Amino acid sequence: MRTPVFRWGLWLAALLVCADAARAAPPVPDPQAWARLTPGRQAEQRERLQRQLDAATPAERQAFRATLRERLEKLTPTERQALVGQTRERWQSLSDEERQDLAEQRRARIQAMAPQERRQLLEQRRAMLSRLSPEERAALREKLPTR
Repeated sequence: MRTPVFRWGLWLAALLVCADAARAAPPVPDPQAWARLTPGRQAEQRERLQRQLDAATPAERQAFRATLRERLEKLTPTERQALVGQTRERWQSLSDEERQDLAEQRRARIQAMAPQERRQLLEQRRAMLSRLSPEERAALREKLPTR
């Protein structure tokens, strides 16, 4: 009689492991492949990724952001500049309404984060800014809207 109980226990353990693996953070997309996607396809992928990240734990979301940051840092300066140029062109091709919608979605995602997660994101942004040259920081500051 112990054998069927043992089998059920193994089956339940395997099911829990599979469920936990399915809940893990989504794989980080390749930045260059992402840039080649059409805006519509990017929106679909972004929504799918966001749903998966919403279901992930804060640690899994942090690991996702860290992996994405590492991939971006591994790009050569020329590749990064090309990626920035493509992204800027796509952003400028959006209507004002689409830009505002994207900004509101981003704002809502940040507000939905736990306070600790927001602090970590802010620290990561500050660390990124500290690695920029003074010229790059000045150029970035010029692009920010006045409050």
